[in-house]
Amino acid sequence: MTAQPLTGLPADRVLKTVRTYRQGPILTVELNVPEEGNAVGDAMLDDLLTVLGDQDPEVRVLVLAAAGEEFCLGGDRREFPRHLDDDPTGGGIRVSGAKALRVCEALTTNPAVTVARVQGRAVGAGVGLVLACDLRVGVDTASFRLPELALGVPPAWGGLLPRLISEVGVARVRELILTARVFDAQEALTLSVLHKVVPAQELDAAVMAWARPVVRRPASAVRVTKAMLNSLAAPTRLADVSLFDPELLSAVLTQQRAAR
Repeated sequence: MTAQPLTGLPADRVLKTVRTYRQGPILTVELNVPEEGNAVGDAMLDDLLTVLGDQDPEVRVLVLAAAGEEFCLGGDRREFPRHLDDDPTGGGIRVSGAKALRVCEALTTNPAVTVARVQGRAVGAGVGLVLACDLRVGVDTASFRLPELALGVPPAWGGLLPRLISEVGVARVRELILTARVFDAQEALTLSVLHKVVPAQELDAAVMAWARPVVRRPASAVRVTKAMLNSLAAPTRLADVSLFDPELLSAVLTQQRAAR
């Protein structure tokens, strides 16, 4: 059974690739290109930056959701050759990679508590978006994959790798990255990629079970606590090379183009 996308809520903002829904202090940001598996391209990154950049300070919980059967099938790889055609030095890829970093950082450092609501498949960049959120719930049929190496690129998107190592641990991440295998929701729960797994019909109830107590907490206490948690987690990332993600991806793709 597929999770139903936010039934009964009227969209209060519709952008090209993203819709938002507002329930008082709860804002749902929905990836909305279901016909493309909600793949993350430049347009979606721009829309997410727009929504996150002018977020109402009264929002206490931000839910990251997705329309359709899939959460996110990763980055839109069709844009890579277009970027290289426009700039063979990889400038377009670097710009896109910098946007991805800004989106993930905006989710992680958001003053609201961020909740990932996951159904279907989360692949590559989709996993990165999930991990950027504070709390993560998925349906029991959800699946995850980190296919970058199988596609000939490094896992250099939005700070994905250091977040994975921090949340999951380097030994398990090494196996997931090198094999590029699919793992299911129960394994994601064991790995702490998800905090909770529920049947599809209980997905929204699980989100609200987290959201309701959060909105009752003093906003200043939540902001300070999030900042403390992020600061304390930072040392576990050791040498966080996230800032090099755009350069790494650009370098590999331009070298591959040159070798053809």
